Amino acid sequence: MNINDIPVITIDGPSGTGKGTLAKSLSKALGWFLLDSGALYRVIGYTAQIAGIRFYDIPGICQHTEKLKMYFGEKEEGSVEVIDLSGQRIDITSEIRLEETGLLASKIAVIPELRRILLGRQRAFKKMPGLVADGRDMGTVVFPEATLKVFLAASAWTRSERRYKQLINKGVNVNIDQLIHQQEDRDRRDRDRKASPLMEAQDAWIVQTDTLTADQVLELVLKRVNELGLETG
Repeated sequence: MNINDIPVITIDGPSGTGKGTLAKSLSKALGWFLLDSGALYRVIGYTAQIAGIRFYDIPGICQHTEKLKMYFGEKEEGSVEVIDLSGQRIDITSEIRLEETGLLASKIAVIPELRRILLGRQRAFKKMPGLVADGRDMGTVVFPEATLKVFLAASAWTRSERRYKQLINKGVNVNIDQLIHQQEDRDRRDRDRKASPLMEAQDAWIVQTDTLTADQVLELVLKRVNELGLETG
C-alpha cells in the first residue's frame, strides 16, 4: 500500500482539552499507531535542560535534538526512554509528565528550526493500519492530508480546573489561579508563535469538551470514524 493511502486521524487543540486521553483511547479502539507529539517537545526540553543548554541557544537546541535518541513505549505503553550524556539508556517517563516540563516544552516549541527538524520524526509514525496523531499542528502542518481532523476546544477555566483536580488527587499542592495564568500564557505562546501556530485546520471538526466526559468525546469521535468507513484493527 502507498504511504498516502494510510489513514491518519489528527487530534489538535490547546493543552488540557483531553487530546492525549482521546488519542490513546482512540488508537486502542482502532488498533492504530499513536503519535504523542507533545512528548517529543517535553523530552527535548527536559534533556536540554539537564545538558545545560539554554533555551535561547537555538543552534545548541537543534544540535541536541538531531543527536538525541528517543524510544517510545518499548518498555511499556506510554514509557519514554532516551540515551543520556553518558551513553546509558534511561527511563524519563515520570519526568516528562511534570508540570514544569510541560512549560519547558511550550518554550522550545516556538523555535521554527526545531519544528522543521522534528517533522520527519513525526511523519515516520505513519504506518499501517493507521495513525492517531495528537498535538497542536498535526492537521495543519504535519499531516495536512489526514482523513479526519479533530480539534478539541474548552475554556481556560475548564482546562485549569481539570488540571487542578488531577494534581490535587496526586497530592500536589497547587493554586488554581496560578494554573489559569499559566494556561493563558501557554495558549498565547502557542497561538502567537510564527512557526506552526495553534489553529484549527479549515477542514477540522471542532468538538467543544467543556461539558463532555472523556468517554463521551471518544464516543462522538468513534461515531464519526464509523461514518467515514475507516477500518479498525
